[in-house]
This record gives sequence, structure tokens and C-alpha cells, in this order.
Amino acid sequence: MQQNIQIDPQRLWDAIMETAEFGRTPKGGVKRLTLTDLDKQVRDWFRRQCEAVGCTVTVDEVGNMFARRPGRDNSLPPICVGSHLDTQPTGGKFDGNYGVLAGLEVLRTLNDNDVRTAAPLEVVVWTNEEGSRFVPVMMGSGVFAGAFTLDHALAQVDREDVSVRDALASIGYAGERVAAHDVGAYFEAHIEQGPVLEANDKVIGVVKAALGQRWYDVTIDGMEAHAGPTPMELRRDALLVAADLIRTVNRIALDHAPHGRGTVGWMDVHPNSRNVIPGRVKLTVDLRAADDATLLAMDHALRDACAQASLPVTVDEVVYFAPQPFADALVASVRESANALGFTSMDVVSGAGHDAVYLARVAPAAMIFVPCKDGISHNEIEDARADHLEAGCNVLLRAMQRAANALEGDAA
Repeated sequence: MQQNIQIDPQRLWDAIMETAEFGRTPKGGVKRLTLTDLDKQVRDWFRRQCEAVGCTVTVDEVGNMFARRPGRDNSLPPICVGSHLDTQPTGGKFDGNYGVLAGLEVLRTLNDNDVRTAAPLEVVVWTNEEGSRFVPVMMGSGVFAGAFTLDHALAQVDREDVSVRDALASIGYAGERVAAHDVGAYFEAHIEQGPVLEANDKVIGVVKAALGQRWYDVTIDGMEAHAGPTPMELRRDALLVAADLIRTVNRIALDHAPHGRGTVGWMDVHPNSRNVIPGRVKLTVDLRAADDATLLAMDHALRDACAQASLPVTVDEVVYFAPQPFADALVASVRESANALGFTSMDVVSGAGHDAVYLARVAPAAMIFVPCKDGISHNEIEDARADHLEAGCNVLLRAMQRAANALEGDAA
């Protein structure tokens, strides 16, 4: 392995800024929802760049893109790196985008230095990671890893009743069925999306695991009534129960510190009229924890609170995935790579879901975090320092080379 090669930081930065133009918002963010024309444009750009560095690009039936650079022994499973190009409606330039383009920069750097790894390398763009247009989140990687079926994913619809199947066809990314192939190892570089690295003045986050998540759709049924004539003690105010539940979700998370998380992020109030007591409220609950026992305890606490509410409450779990540890050997490789390159680092647990969570079910996986300004993400003002992005990509380059060449030793 050539340990002294370095990525081109300006080329990486320029690629991030160039792709940020596909869906650029007035505030400098990016709105590039999955399987829209803007998504097609950035996918087409990615394909051209990968083919220019000698990759073969294939697309599977859920729209995942695989750009493969040959190795010395192409019978070995590829060392993969990936993330996503779709964004939130008010997203930033770096979330997901950095992970894909860091992978591309690794390939460009290896080409610059005439380095051929033992195993092939593969940069992957996963479909609908964000889940902002279609549910479930992390859809493409979930199908690849067998978390849910292709037919289930293709049947999902957005708020305009457009299905994933039809959206893929409309942008020309309904690929041919490609069986989920073996993966030698999977890496994902990402901005942290939180404030921990910045607060601790660390450049590299060595991600040991990702929090497990349970998502719920909750409906509270009360009764609409006139805001004036109806006495307070006789009301069946669904919004009042919802307010209590929101505080309960917050308390449940605090009761399970330090990694407990609880969020009510969406609410619909019916009939949503100034002088009508709300008769029905629908809301979402997002619970997260670092171990499954804690997550289950939080689930029980939520369900108990809903059962004891003064109005009928329906709780439907819509997403669950267990806390996911990453591969010890790859985590150690990321840590050692950061140290060898002279970057400060710390072990962290990811509070967000990432495609690596699903890939870890089918292959050794690891993640590399770099700081983002003020810990802000899923926001148009999301920002990251160029030198931090460079550092993360150099750690990625070193770790991927080590993993690719280790497979050759295993095969021997």
C-alpha cells in the first residue's frame, strides 16, 4: 500500500460545490428530492465522472448506482464506499453528498498515483436515503441488505400519489435487477450532523455504532366542539392530550441518558380552526437508543403513557431497526488511519441513521465522521471546513486501501 499519497482537497471541494448547484436554494442550501429531475441531473453527473476514471456503472431496480473500479483480482468482493445524493427539502451541501464525492475522490487519487488495489473498489449512490419524499428511509440500502423487499419499496407513494416505481421510470433510473452482490467491506464518510466533534475540538469521529430507532404514527381521538360555549371541564381536546404526550416523549429520552433521544417532529391538527376545539391530532414520535433493551424500555414507557391518556390514543410503529455496532477491525482501521495521518480523533456513536447501518447487516462496515459547523444539518446553512473534509477523505483513502489489500492476503 502506498501510504504517502494524499487526495486533492481542491478537487474534492470543487466537486461538492458543483453538485450543490443541482437544486441550489436562495439561502445556499440544496433541495434535491429523490427521483426528481434534479436527482436525475446529479446522478447523470456522477455517472460521467465515474466513467471518466475507468469505472463501470450499473443500476439496480430500486435505482442504486454502483461504480466499480477494477482491482488486481476481480474475483474478490469489492471494497465499497457510499452514501446518497438526495437531500431534505431544506437540505445542505454536505449531508450524503460528501460521502459519495469522497469515494469518487479516492478513485481519482488512486488513478493519479497509478495505484491498483488488490480487490476492486466500488462507489455506491443509495436511493432515497433521506425518506423525505418516500418512506421508508434508507430505502435503497435497505432493499440491498434485505431489510425489506424490492416490491414493497417500489410500491411506496409520495404525497402526490406517485410511486417509487413510476418515479424511477420517469427519470430513467429503473435499472435491471442486480442481485445483491458480496461486499468485502463498506465505508461511509459523513459530516457528523451533531455538535460533539466540534465541542471536543476533534477532526475525526471514529463511529463505533449507530443508535437504534423506533418511529411511530400516533393518533389521538377527541371531539370537535365550539370554543366558546363548551366549558373547560367538559372538553375532549385532542391537542391538550398531544401537548402532554410531547412532554412525555421528552421525559422518556431524558430518563434514558446519555444516548436516549425522543422527538415529536410532525403534527396534524383537525379541524385546525381558530374557534374549534381540536377533535383529532396525528403526530409522529421518534425514539432512539444505543442498545435494544433501552429502546424497548422507551417503547414500553411511550405505550404506557398513551394507554393512560384521558382520550383514546392509537400507536402504530412504522419503522424499527436495532442499534447497530460496526465491525471492530474496520473501526480500528479508521482509528489507526486517523492517528497515522496526525489527526485528532474520538470514538462516537451515530445518533442518525445511515446507509451503513443496513450494510453492516451483510458486510463488515465502518463510518468516518468529520465536524459540521455548530452541529447543524438538515438545514440550508449546513457547513463544513474544507480541511476537515480533506482529513476525512484521506482517512477514507488509507482505510479503503488497507481493506482492499487485506482481502488479497485472505484469498491467498
